[in-house]
Amino acid sequence: MLNYIIRRMLYAIPILIGVNLITFTLFFVVNTPDDMARMQLGIKRVTPEAIEKWKHERGYDKPLMFNDSEEGAAKFTRTIFFEKSAAMFVFDFGRADDGRDIAHEIKARMLPSLAIALPVFLLGLIVYITFALVMAFFRATYVDFWGVVLCVALMSISSLFYIIGGQFLISKLWHLVPISGYGGGLDAGKFLVLPVIIGVISGAGANTRWYRTIFLEEMGKDYVRTARAKGLPESIVLFRHVLRNAMIPILTGAVVVIPLLFLGSLIAESFFGIPGLGSYTIDAINSQDFAVVRAMVFLGSLLYIIGLILTDISYTLVDPRIRLE
Repeated sequence: MLNYIIRRMLYAIPILIGVNLITFTLFFVVNTPDDMARMQLGIKRVTPEAIEKWKHERGYDKPLMFNDSEEGAAKFTRTIFFEKSAAMFVFDFGRADDGRDIAHEIKARMLPSLAIALPVFLLGLIVYITFALVMAFFRATYVDFWGVVLCVALMSISSLFYIIGGQFLISKLWHLVPISGYGGGLDAGKFLVLPVIIGVISGAGANTRWYRTIFLEEMGKDYVRTARAKGLPESIVLFRHVLRNAMIPILTGAVVVIPLLFLGSLIAESFFGIPGLGSYTIDAINSQDFAVVRAMVFLGSLLYIIGLILTDISYTLVDPRIRLE
């Protein structure tokens, strides 16, 4: 297992390099350092001297990926790509184009993102799996039929509708919680109730249907028929045998959420005014701050790779066959 983990971690290095290369290429296909300087300076008729000064202060006065004026390895190291990307592998994200330290911003904004994403993930997992098990238990009945209808209806509605509708109904009409904003300590709870509820409801349709499909597939296998033939109650078969054997696809689906736990929800944080990493990323995209965008993409890729490794390890806990292999 240790050799496998080390091998997977080594595989992550070329993947991260490739992600950085693609991000760098896509960003500078539609942008140039001169365009970035003009946007950050906020002046329509900015002078060429001011542009060159801005580029020199932030390291954008070098060639993008290949430096003809240098010799040897410096042809590749004295470039924007190398100088902006190499330091990230030791978690030195540098400074944003507006001068703020990116690592400090990430640390400060991580807790608000976790405060909204972690409850949505945990509460949603409990609600979705429970609802799916109930539908599978009452399969081919009115409970199952109307449950599927409700899931399809929830899937058909945009998440923006839940956000805007929830803010209007719960915050503006009923005045139960604030529409947007964020507070420290215990005051943060009143700002997080509505985003968490909306986050769980908006994902209920797709996730519940997916879990229901997994449970129904497991219920048609031979070991379930054997358990029923032995006279075990349907509840024992479903909750003890089917649920345990369905954990592998459930764990696989949970991996996708791991980066979001730290990076936050782009839409929810923006609409609810939560100063997390999601709104930080949106602001960086709007201002075309390449330093922040690059750092967030790198961090998201790293978290996704870590999630995949943790998922492979968790497989051994729920499936004895993998331990034997």
